[in-house]
Amino acid sequence: MGIPPPSRRGDHDAQRRSQRVKLKISIVVLTQGDDNKRVSEETRTVTVNAHGAMILLGLNVSIGQLLTLRHSGTGEEASCRVVYLSPHQAEKREVGIDFIKPCPGFWRISFPPPDWTNRSPEAKRSTGPGSTPDKLKSAKALKPVKP
Repeated sequence: MGIPPPSRRGDHDAQRRSQRVKLKISIVVLTQGDDNKRVSEETRTVTVNAHGAMILLGLNVSIGQLLTLRHSGTGEEASCRVVYLSPHQAEKREVGIDFIKPCPGFWRISFPPPDWTNRSPEAKRSTGPGSTPDKLKSAKALKPVKP
């Protein structure tokens, strides 16, 4: 029995222009339909990065097709191009899009630095307000209040 080849996912991730962040953001996708009329679909992102996103889309689109994304929270619009279509199609398929011009502020989040990975020490510790040692000590010191 042979040893399976090493995963190339790490190599692919190392070639990324920016980190992916799993984030659901409501968007509206606008494009030209077959009859040259403008069509739109309300949907959401699956992951985002500074150069685009993976979105769920029911509209029939093709690789290279130009789309306009409208951020439902801000109303901001950005032009993008379809760069990936998932092979699995259910009600909606995953569609990868790249912004025509980089728009890192479009999603209104701060992206991790380029050298960050999920193996970084910062990724393994919780940094929420309830996770600091002082907060944990004070939480343990509190006794439940009887009604």
